[in-house]
Amino acid sequence: MFNTIKNALKTPDVRKRLLFTLLLIVVFRLGCFISVPGIDPSLLQTGESDGIKGLINLLTGGAFTRLSIFAMSITPYITASIVIQLLGMVIPALEKLTKEGGELERAKINRYTKILTLFLSLAEGIGIYLMYRSVFVNPGPLTGFLVVLSFMTGTAILMWLGEQITSKGIGNGISMLIFVGIIAGLGNGARSLYNTVFGSTFDTKNLLLVLGIILGIVLLIAAVVFVQQAERRIPVQYSKKVVGRKMVGGQNTHIPLKLAMAGVMPIIFASSFMTFPAMVLQLINPNIASQSGFWHVIYNVSIATSSSDVSIKYTIANAIIYLILIVGFTFFYTYATFNPAEISSSIKKNGGFIPGIRTGKSTTEYLSSVITKLTVFGGLFLAIIAIIPMLFSHFPIGANLAFGGTSILIVVGVALETVQQLESQVVMKHYKGFLE
Repeated sequence: MFNTIKNALKTPDVRKRLLFTLLLIVVFRLGCFISVPGIDPSLLQTGESDGIKGLINLLTGGAFTRLSIFAMSITPYITASIVIQLLGMVIPALEKLTKEGGELERAKINRYTKILTLFLSLAEGIGIYLMYRSVFVNPGPLTGFLVVLSFMTGTAILMWLGEQITSKGIGNGISMLIFVGIIAGLGNGARSLYNTVFGSTFDTKNLLLVLGIILGIVLLIAAVVFVQQAERRIPVQYSKKVVGRKMVGGQNTHIPLKLAMAGVMPIIFASSFMTFPAMVLQLINPNIASQSGFWHVIYNVSIATSSSDVSIKYTIANAIIYLILIVGFTFFYTYATFNPAEISSSIKKNGGFIPGIRTGKSTTEYLSSVITKLTVFGGLFLAIIAIIPMLFSHFPIGANLAFGGTSILIVVGVALETVQQLESQVVMKHYKGFLE
């Protein structure tokens, strides 16, 4: 990894992309400390939060508890993307745009997603203002308008930052912003572990507990790296043919299929989808956590992703739904980026074939079968890694690990994807310079 960064800094174009990405990350972090207008600082609590507020604060790098312009983070855009993709399954016109997948079609889908993002950010901004109305100096219609407008502007800026990172920087912009938000909270996590051991009095039991947590994190990271890097190689052989006076072809190559082809996007989508009901319910009724009834049950199931304070039965229900969502989004994202029929057609057109498999329909079916098996394994792995810390958080181990697995998956996954893209950029520039 260090050699990759070193080589990247030596390549002018890649260095420019890397510095551009770092610049936008700095802009993002600065925005997390710019509060919306009209706040009374003495009434604003910027300490640690639990439950759904703690999860939002984790993803926003502390911007939520500060009520900064980036308090809503990029979650409205993620939610809008999920809604558009789900609507694409039931609305024929939208389904046609999704399947065609051309540049014009992608631009239209992106435009629809942004429009829906603005409506979602408007609704969420109004809810946040009503929830925290007491911390404003002069709460009223004008203050509310300015606050909601600030939240919506912050979300629009984050969308723009994400697009700029994706097109002109390194890595996926949306994933990078969430990655930076989680990384920003590592200091608080380390401080919590330190206080667990050396808080008031030194406790050997707590020391062993912290060492066990650190060992578990290391093993978890190793497992994530192994699965993210693992791939199934499908051999492809191209027959010889005469072109003019030359004999070409006859090469053996392979199609690399990764176990986790969808990366961390299924985790990001699933976590946003799971916590969305709790966000809406708490915005509508701030006292929902202390009440009872059907909506209280829905709220508890939703916050179980990020809290260990709920009953184990809610955590189990959350884990089951979470698993189904992660596997489902893994399938959806994998088949959105890898089309077996197109790959099969491309192999056939270039005179290639998979040894032992007929070209055409048989190749498509074989690739679909392999992709399905890999996706099931990859989706279940992501789900299990995300769920285990949630279940362990109910044991008396003295630490809240509810969102630990998901955050580690996102951080490690985004870091690996970024390094791989950095490597490909360096190799591409070197080849380009060699050819010139």
